[in-house]
Amino acid sequence: MTKVPYYPLKRVNDSYGDELKNAVDQVVDSGWYIRGKCCQEFETAFAEYCGTRFCVGVGNGLEALSLILKGYIELGQLDLGDGVIVPSNTFIATWLAVKAAGLVPVPAEPDEKTCVLTLGSVEKSFLNATYSHVRVKAILAVHLYGRLCPMDRLRGFAEDRGLLLLEDAAQAHGACMDMSGEGSLKRAGNLGDAAGFSFYPGKNLGALGDGGAVVTSDEALACVVRKLANYGSEKKYVHEYVGENSRLDEMQAAVLSAKLPRLDSENSRRNEIAKRYLAEIRNPLIRLPQSANEVNPAHPISDCVWHIFAIHCVCRDGSSCRDALQKHLAELGVETLIHYPTPPHRQKAFVDTYGVVDYPVAERLAATELSLPLHPFMTEEEIGMVIDGVNSFESTDNPKDGSCS
Repeated sequence: MTKVPYYPLKRVNDSYGDELKNAVDQVVDSGWYIRGKCCQEFETAFAEYCGTRFCVGVGNGLEALSLILKGYIELGQLDLGDGVIVPSNTFIATWLAVKAAGLVPVPAEPDEKTCVLTLGSVEKSFLNATYSHVRVKAILAVHLYGRLCPMDRLRGFAEDRGLLLLEDAAQAHGACMDMSGEGSLKRAGNLGDAAGFSFYPGKNLGALGDGGAVVTSDEALACVVRKLANYGSEKKYVHEYVGENSRLDEMQAAVLSAKLPRLDSENSRRNEIAKRYLAEIRNPLIRLPQSANEVNPAHPISDCVWHIFAIHCVCRDGSSCRDALQKHLAELGVETLIHYPTPPHRQKAFVDTYGVVDYPVAERLAATELSLPLHPFMTEEEIGMVIDGVNSFESTDNPKDGSCS
């Protein structure tokens, strides 16, 4: 029997009392369900929260990313076949968005400690693409697990080479960093030219179904994305572009508006729990995520909002003992997940293109990653059970059961 669920969605949503029900009821009673007042209000509020001029609600996070790229193609800043630097260890949606726009994913390895892109890895990927005659025109930085990429350094690189700097912020709602070095914080979504967000129910800011948004301060891009997401149309039955149907509906927008005011406090609670894990988990087989203060002491802890608390489980001989640890925790009633067991270049969708190339860092991370429960509504007892469970894990001399020897 599960004693510590990974992410009890009902418990999370029950914490809002009647707020979510009232939000849905208001939409039902209004008689207006697509592109109405609720969506407009959420777009305005979320743009203000992120610090951008514009927000366009769309159908989901994947479409948010692909619409950004398609929008820049329509604006002449990207061409079909251009390369987009992407991390080799992301969820496949990042790569799918690039392909959906008719562009080429150019993988870059992440830092093994932070699991996000570094300036060095982006430089190497850019040079390799140039040698292969792939014209790189954009960087799509993924704030994996809720940790921000070093956007200040990536921005300088992008500006020097005339590249677009885009954010996959699907896991980083509310994360902040100082881009100027002067103590002025900016949020995820406002660290590059444009950003795509997902509001999948399990996100730090989650809807009750699919949803997404494009945020940007580029008025031309926002205008094009809004048209592309509405069948290529601004005026009914007048179609300027070959568009698609990708719109944030009124119910999801109303739910998100109800949840947005609590996002910062819920992220703060995530950070409190993460601090306990970082301080109290002590097991030589476990590599903990690098804390935000270790990444850059000048940045506040909020440069990681801990959407996922990912540990890596490595035996003394260097092999993975992730599966053994997951089994051990399950026996203690602690539910865990794996993000993501197969890197994009090893997926059937991309293996014909990338399968002959090794990305060893991504492959090691995929083989050893285990996600511990972490959400704002965990009890102190649950937190203690997770810590004790991880600390009690030991290797064995019987590899038949999946343990390390």
